Formats: sequence, structure tokens, C-alpha cells
Amino acid sequence: MGRGRTWIALRLMAFAAVAGSGAALALGYLGWLHPAFDSFSHLRLHLAALLLLAAPLLLILRFRIEALFAVVLGVASVAQTVEWQAAPGSASAGQEAAAGAGSGPVYRLMHLNLRYDNPTPEAVLSLIGRVRPDIMTLTEVSPPWVGKLALLEAAYPYRLICRPPTFIGAAAILSRRPFAAGTEPACADRGAFAHARIDLGGREIEVAAVHMGWPWPFEQPWQLPRLEPLLAAVGGMAIVAGDLNAAPWSQSARRLAIAADARILRGVGPTWLDRRLPERLLPWIGLPIDNLMVKGEIVPATPRTLEHVGSDHLPVLMEFTLPPREKPAEKQVVSSE
Repeated sequence: MGRGRTWIALRLMAFAAVAGSGAALALGYLGWLHPAFDSFSHLRLHLAALLLLAAPLLLILRFRIEALFAVVLGVASVAQTVEWQAAPGSASAGQEAAAGAGSGPVYRLMHLNLRYDNPTPEAVLSLIGRVRPDIMTLTEVSPPWVGKLALLEAAYPYRLICRPPTFIGAAAILSRRPFAAGTEPACADRGAFAHARIDLGGREIEVAAVHMGWPWPFEQPWQLPRLEPLLAAVGGMAIVAGDLNAAPWSQSARRLAIAADARILRGVGPTWLDRRLPERLLPWIGLPIDNLMVKGEIVPATPRTLEHVGSDHLPVLMEFTLPPREKPAEKQVVSSE
């Protein structure tokens, strides 16, 4: 009798755990209905992996139909989501080739959430010195970081560092290239949004740095309506980079991309992991919450992550080019003879 009850209890617990994971995974696709559902979407791959790992246990416990459902839902979710993690396929291969082959100067943009209390700022400064990006978008630029970044003023004289409303810090844009003449870089959304127009050898692009809050039940759903009109005002050739605290497939990230009329770049991969966990787990369970978007004629190569520099976020580096200027058509002289 005792064994029978144990068996029933085990079956019920296993079924409840798998049903809960499956429900959370399914609700993550309904983020457009409520931000609470969208919070599940950020963990889509994790929930799918749990379902796939649980399928053999369900078979052992004689939940055959449920095991099949777990496999189908898990595989479908992985297939639909993993393309965001991997490098783009042939559709973007031509863009990468263009970025590396004679279509003009190749520029570099690096994005990094500095981490307001980063214990190794010298690692960040060393990385910047080695990579030498043309433009940097930074978040969590806390008061101590303002002093550290002042050491880069000679190399990056063009800078917009928003005033932080809290000790965590705000967004910033640092550039080797001058800000466009007649324009004024600006901060908005309590320092969470920085926007500048940059002159790249006579060609102007706009760059925006964004730092979104945590997903529901935290401030992200209330911040999105403030960010959308700011992104809608970004010009026709622009790069938007930031710590979105949102996976690229989430409804929150999509709303930002739609507002900016931009496309989210694929292939960045996981960039954040809780600092209490070993770094070696980041490729397996980390979240891809640092993302880049481009719009207009900017030709990006696949972005890539760089090494840890003391933050709980990885730096993201993207190379890009601008299309060559169109040469004016030569006038044809028609002879009167």
C-alpha cells in the first residue's frame, strides 16, 4: 500500500512539474497579451530543455502522450529560438562579406554594460585599448565610472555621459569620430537613453544607447511606452545598442525594434549570467539580453562577444560599413552633326 501511494505521489509531482514548465513555455508566446507572459519568453530555451530532459521520466512513469507532447513542444521551441543564438545563415553572409571586402572603411562599435560596481575597471580599459572601437555604447555608467572613463578622453574626445538618477548609473556614448556639426547629443528617460549623430568621414549615422529595466513585475512594461517615441525619432541610418534585459525574440525587444523601424541582429548569443554562478556556464544557461539593432543602409557583420572584464555582462563588438556614395551620372554630350 505504501509503495502504491509513493508511486502515485511521484507520478503526480512529475506530471505537475512538467505541466508547469509546458504552461510557462506556451504562455511565453503570448507576451502581446500581457507583460507577465512575456517574462516567460526570456527563459524559452531553458524551459524547452527542461521538457526534453523530462520526457524520458514521463515515459518511465507511463505518461506516454504527455511525453510526446513535451518532446514536440520542446523541439519546436528550440528550433524557433535557437536561430537567434547562432550566427546568421546565407542571408547575412553577403553582408559579412561586404563588411570585410572593399565596400569602404570598416568601423567598430562596442557595447558593454559596465556594471556599476565592477571590481576590475582596469580590465575594461585594457580591452578598449586593444579593440580600439570607433564608437562605444555603455550602460550602468555610475559616478565612479565617470572618473575612470575620463582617462580615455584623449582617445575618445566626443562623449555623451548621461547623468545617473541612481547609484547604478546611466547610458553613455563615447566616440573617436566627431559628433555631427549642428547637432546636439541628448539624454532621455532618466538617463537610460543616450542619442547622438556621428560623422563618419562625411557620412552621418545616428547611435542610441538603451538600458531597459527588468521584465515584469519590475519596471520594464512601464518603461517601454517612454522609450518607443524616443526610438521612433531616431533617423533613417542608425545603430541602437543596449542592455535590453530582454531576449531578442521577446515581445519587449520586438516592440523596441518596431518603434525604431530597425532589425535586431542575430548571432550575439548569451551575454549575461548571474555573478553567483560559474562563468563557464554562461554559454549554456546565460541569457542573450545585450542586443544591437540597425536600420537603413548600414551593413553589419555578425556581432560577437568578447572576454569577461569584471561585469556580469559580456562586451559585444560589431563591425560595419556604409554603402559607397553613388557617383553622379555623367552627362552625355550629343553631337549636332
